[in-house]
Amino acid sequence: LPGNPPVQTKKALKQRFLKLLPCCRPKSIPSLSESKTVLASATRSSPGFLADSVEDEFELSTVCHRPEGLEQLQEQTKFTRKELQVLYRGFKNECPSGIVNEENFKQIYSQFFPQGDSSTYATFLFNAFDTDHDGSVSFEDFVSGLSTILRGTIDDRLNWAFNLYDLNKDGCITKEEMLDIMKSIYDMMGKYTYPAMREEAPREHVENFFQKMDRNKDGVVTIEEFLESCQKDENIMRSMQLFDSVI
Repeated sequence: LPGNPPVQTKKALKQRFLKLLPCCRPKSIPSLSESKTVLASATRSSPGFLADSVEDEFELSTVCHRPEGLEQLQEQTKFTRKELQVLYRGFKNECPSGIVNEENFKQIYSQFFPQGDSSTYATFLFNAFDTDHDGSVSFEDFVSGLSTILRGTIDDRLNWAFNLYDLNKDGCITKEEMLDIMKSIYDMMGKYTYPAMREEAPREHVENFFQKMDRNKDGVVTIEEFLESCQKDENIMRSMQLFDSVI
């Protein structure tokens, strides 16, 4: 998307995307082809797919939040039953309580950017996943956002990105909001990158963003302007399609 550092290859994007999403890291989520053992013991009781043994039921008794049933999540997302089971196992490994709060989210995210400060960007991302604004991200919140990013239409994905950039959720993106986003990205990437990032680079990115997106030059970018501009940009459209087979 405009303003974000370019992704080099589809393989690199896949690897980075899976690493960056909290509770969805490769060590926690095996590929579907490697998951027969995990899926054989995946939970399937009254909550839908959460428990199939006494041990699982005991484990669930300590969980603060129980996800909705599998069938309901299948209806609400574009994931298959097996994909949801694998995602849940990975989520539970990282978030045993069933939910992740903002501080935990930032801690998980920071592990992948030790050279910089990812806390501000992680907060923005957390707020995008926390759609009901209750201060936590549940498994339902997580797979709903993930489904939109990975399996949604181009418009779905662009709407999700717009919501991420629209920090105060008033329906438009201001230069101040975009500058906050860009500064957080540069902070996250760190000062010791090669080539070195210039101090004025975030503001230059914002100016380029608004020159391209703000069609009526009123100082804000609406969702209509955002969608129209993105859909006419071949690079943005290509980057959206790279997510099609991440999982």
